[in-house]
This record gives sequence, C-alpha cells and structure tokens, in this order.
Amino acid sequence: MGFFKKLKDGLKKTRDSVVGQIDSMLQTFTVIDDELFDELEELLVMGDVGVETANKICGMLRVRVREKGITKPAKIMNEIAEISAEILSQDGNEMVLNTKPSIILVIGVNGVGKTTSIGKIANYYREQGKKVTLAAADTFRAAAIDQLKIWADRSGADIVAQGEGSDPAAVVFDAISSAKAKGSDIIIVDTAGRLHNKKHLMDELSKIRRVIDRELPDADKEALLVLDATTGQNAVNQAAEFAKATGITGIVLTKLDGTAKGGVVLAIKDTLGIPVKFIGVGEKIDDLQPFDPLEFSKALFVKEEQ
Repeated sequence: MGFFKKLKDGLKKTRDSVVGQIDSMLQTFTVIDDELFDELEELLVMGDVGVETANKICGMLRVRVREKGITKPAKIMNEIAEISAEILSQDGNEMVLNTKPSIILVIGVNGVGKTTSIGKIANYYREQGKKVTLAAADTFRAAAIDQLKIWADRSGADIVAQGEGSDPAAVVFDAISSAKAKGSDIIIVDTAGRLHNKKHLMDELSKIRRVIDRELPDADKEALLVLDATTGQNAVNQAAEFAKATGITGIVLTKLDGTAKGGVVLAIKDTLGIPVKFIGVGEKIDDLQPFDPLEFSKALFVKEEQ
C-alpha cells in the first residue's frame, strides 16, 4: 500500500467527522454568503483546527472566492485543500541533516509514542542506506531504555545505553564518540519528557545541548517534539509549553489514524509556526513518514485522488 493510500485511510476518522460535516453543510447552501462562512468557521473550530486558524482559512477563502468568481458552494472544498497546503508549507517541512554525523534530539511526554517514533525514524533513515546510532538518554525510566533497544534491533540501528538513573548528557557524549568511531550518519537522542517539572527538563536538555555543541559544533541539529494527535487542542498547548522550555525545529505527530482530530496539524503549524516533519498513520515500522503538506491536504479535503 502506498503511503498516500495509508494517509487517506488514516485520516478517515477526521475526514468523516470534520470534512463530512463541511460537505453536508455546503450542500444545504445554494449561494456563498456570510452565513456559509460563519458555519464553515464553526465546523473548522469543532474539527480542532483552532479559532485563529479557522478564521484565517475563512479569510483567505473569501478572497479566493471573490478573485476566482466562484459561485457554487460545492467548489469550496478544493480551495480549502489548497489553502491548507499553503499554510502547512510555510517555512519548509524538510529535515536538514547534511553533515556527518547529524543529530536529532527527540522530546515528548510519556505516552505520546516518543520511543516508538524514534525507532521508526531510525528505520526510515536506515532504509535510505544511512548508518544510525541511537542514544538512550531517557534514563529516568528503565522501560524506555529496554524499549529503545528493541527498536534498535528492529531497525538495524546501533544503540548506546547505560543504566537507569545514569546522567543523560554522559550517554549522549558516549553516543557521539561511538558514532564518530563507527562513521554513523545520524545520531538520534531519546530524552526524558517531564513537562510537569519544566526546570528539571530545561536543565537536562541544556546540559545535553552543551555536550552536543561542544562535541559536534558544526553538525546539523534537529529538535523534534513528538505529539499525540488524539489529544487535539491539548497537543497545541503541549507544543506551546515545550517551545517555551526548549528550541524545537519540528513536530512528529503520531496516531493520526486513531483520531477525528487531524485538523490539529493546521493549528500547530499556524499558531506556533513549528513545521510538522513526520506523521504516523499506523502501527507498522514504515507507517511514520516525512510530512507532505500537499498530500496531507489532498487526503483530508479532497474526496478522490486527483
């Protein structure tokens, strides 16, 4: 199954819920007027797109309807898909990993699928022929270290780990040394995400970053925040909190296939300005893929592949 088909299937709950309601609403109108835009905005907000973003989409849509001379409500859905793709494409969604080694710092609270996402990202780059080293720097939980070892085996990545309670920065130092010695292309660092104790989180991440900056001063660095799409607007709030605590270059959005809240992708990008870089639409090892704004918007808003 191609990833577009997986994506379309994975977004079915959101499409049936949000887009289905918008489609039904449009069929009740014979003209495009203020009442239609008011109802559309309300349905977008209910679909976890967020108030600000829903207002922005409707504002852009009004301009397009006027400029293109669109008179039939049924024609609006394709325009919404194009606007969605534009919003999601701003600032770029590509990972920047051109140096050898490059490093990816992965952050996220327990339960969002952080360790699983690391394993799937490792597998994605391994399939591209890259040599990957995992750093088990979530030393707060022994289960996280054990789980990462399993994913290292599955993906064919190297792993550097110490025991529970070890200094995370020391693990990262060892992983960088190992990656240099073995000629790894990419180092992926698992970190403990304890958002309820932001000072501890900040101190730990700052220490890890100092080690990375000292040992790999010229390396390309990405900091990815893993969020659970099923939490809807709470994912936006979580992203805002983490963004205050530490620099984030991108979002990994998991569990899109299990939720009707897929509209949250737009809210995250538009309100926080953080690009989505990977999305997950299933349990399999290859069900996490780089985010494509155009494909996402088509899969969400357009009924048939075009």
